[in-house]
Amino acid sequence: MTESPSNTELATLGAGCFWCVEAVLSRLDGVLEARSGFMGGDPARTSYREVCTGTTGHAEVVQVRFDPTRISYDELLSWFWRLHDPTTRDRQGNDVGPQYRSVIFTHSAEQEQAAKASRDAAEASGSFAGPIVTEIAAAGAFHPAEEEHDDYYARNKDQGYCRMVIAPKLEKLGFDD
Repeated sequence: MTESPSNTELATLGAGCFWCVEAVLSRLDGVLEARSGFMGGDPARTSYREVCTGTTGHAEVVQVRFDPTRISYDELLSWFWRLHDPTTRDRQGNDVGPQYRSVIFTHSAEQEQAAKASRDAAEASGSFAGPIVTEIAAAGAFHPAEEEHDDYYARNKDQGYCRMVIAPKLEKLGFDD
């Protein structure tokens, strides 16, 4: 992990598979750490295997520690809207289930206000074919995923899902690999 300045902030975003979200957000200047995990469900059921059943109430999320002097919360939200389809309920591509829902977990009243304004602007932009279904909720306990999910794409670029889903997403968003 990069040395953190004392004035860091947290953002917690769910936009489908956390491997994809982490691969994008970790590349942004000002993001100091991007950690895959779970939020929003049964605190006693937080393993990847359990969350994949779709019965825990958790969403796969990435919790980002960022330096707000280098990247703002609004800029993170802008990337959030670009990196997934916020109009599909409980689904991103072939990943289906409530654990893949579009969700912004807010860590303050200011973040809640910014998230709602950002959602409204995204809706008004006409960029999406349908209505945005993104949930905005207060952050609860963050449950880190098992260690093998950290930096998944960076460590598994030749794996099928990485080649077929994550690599094209990174390319579409303008990241060189």
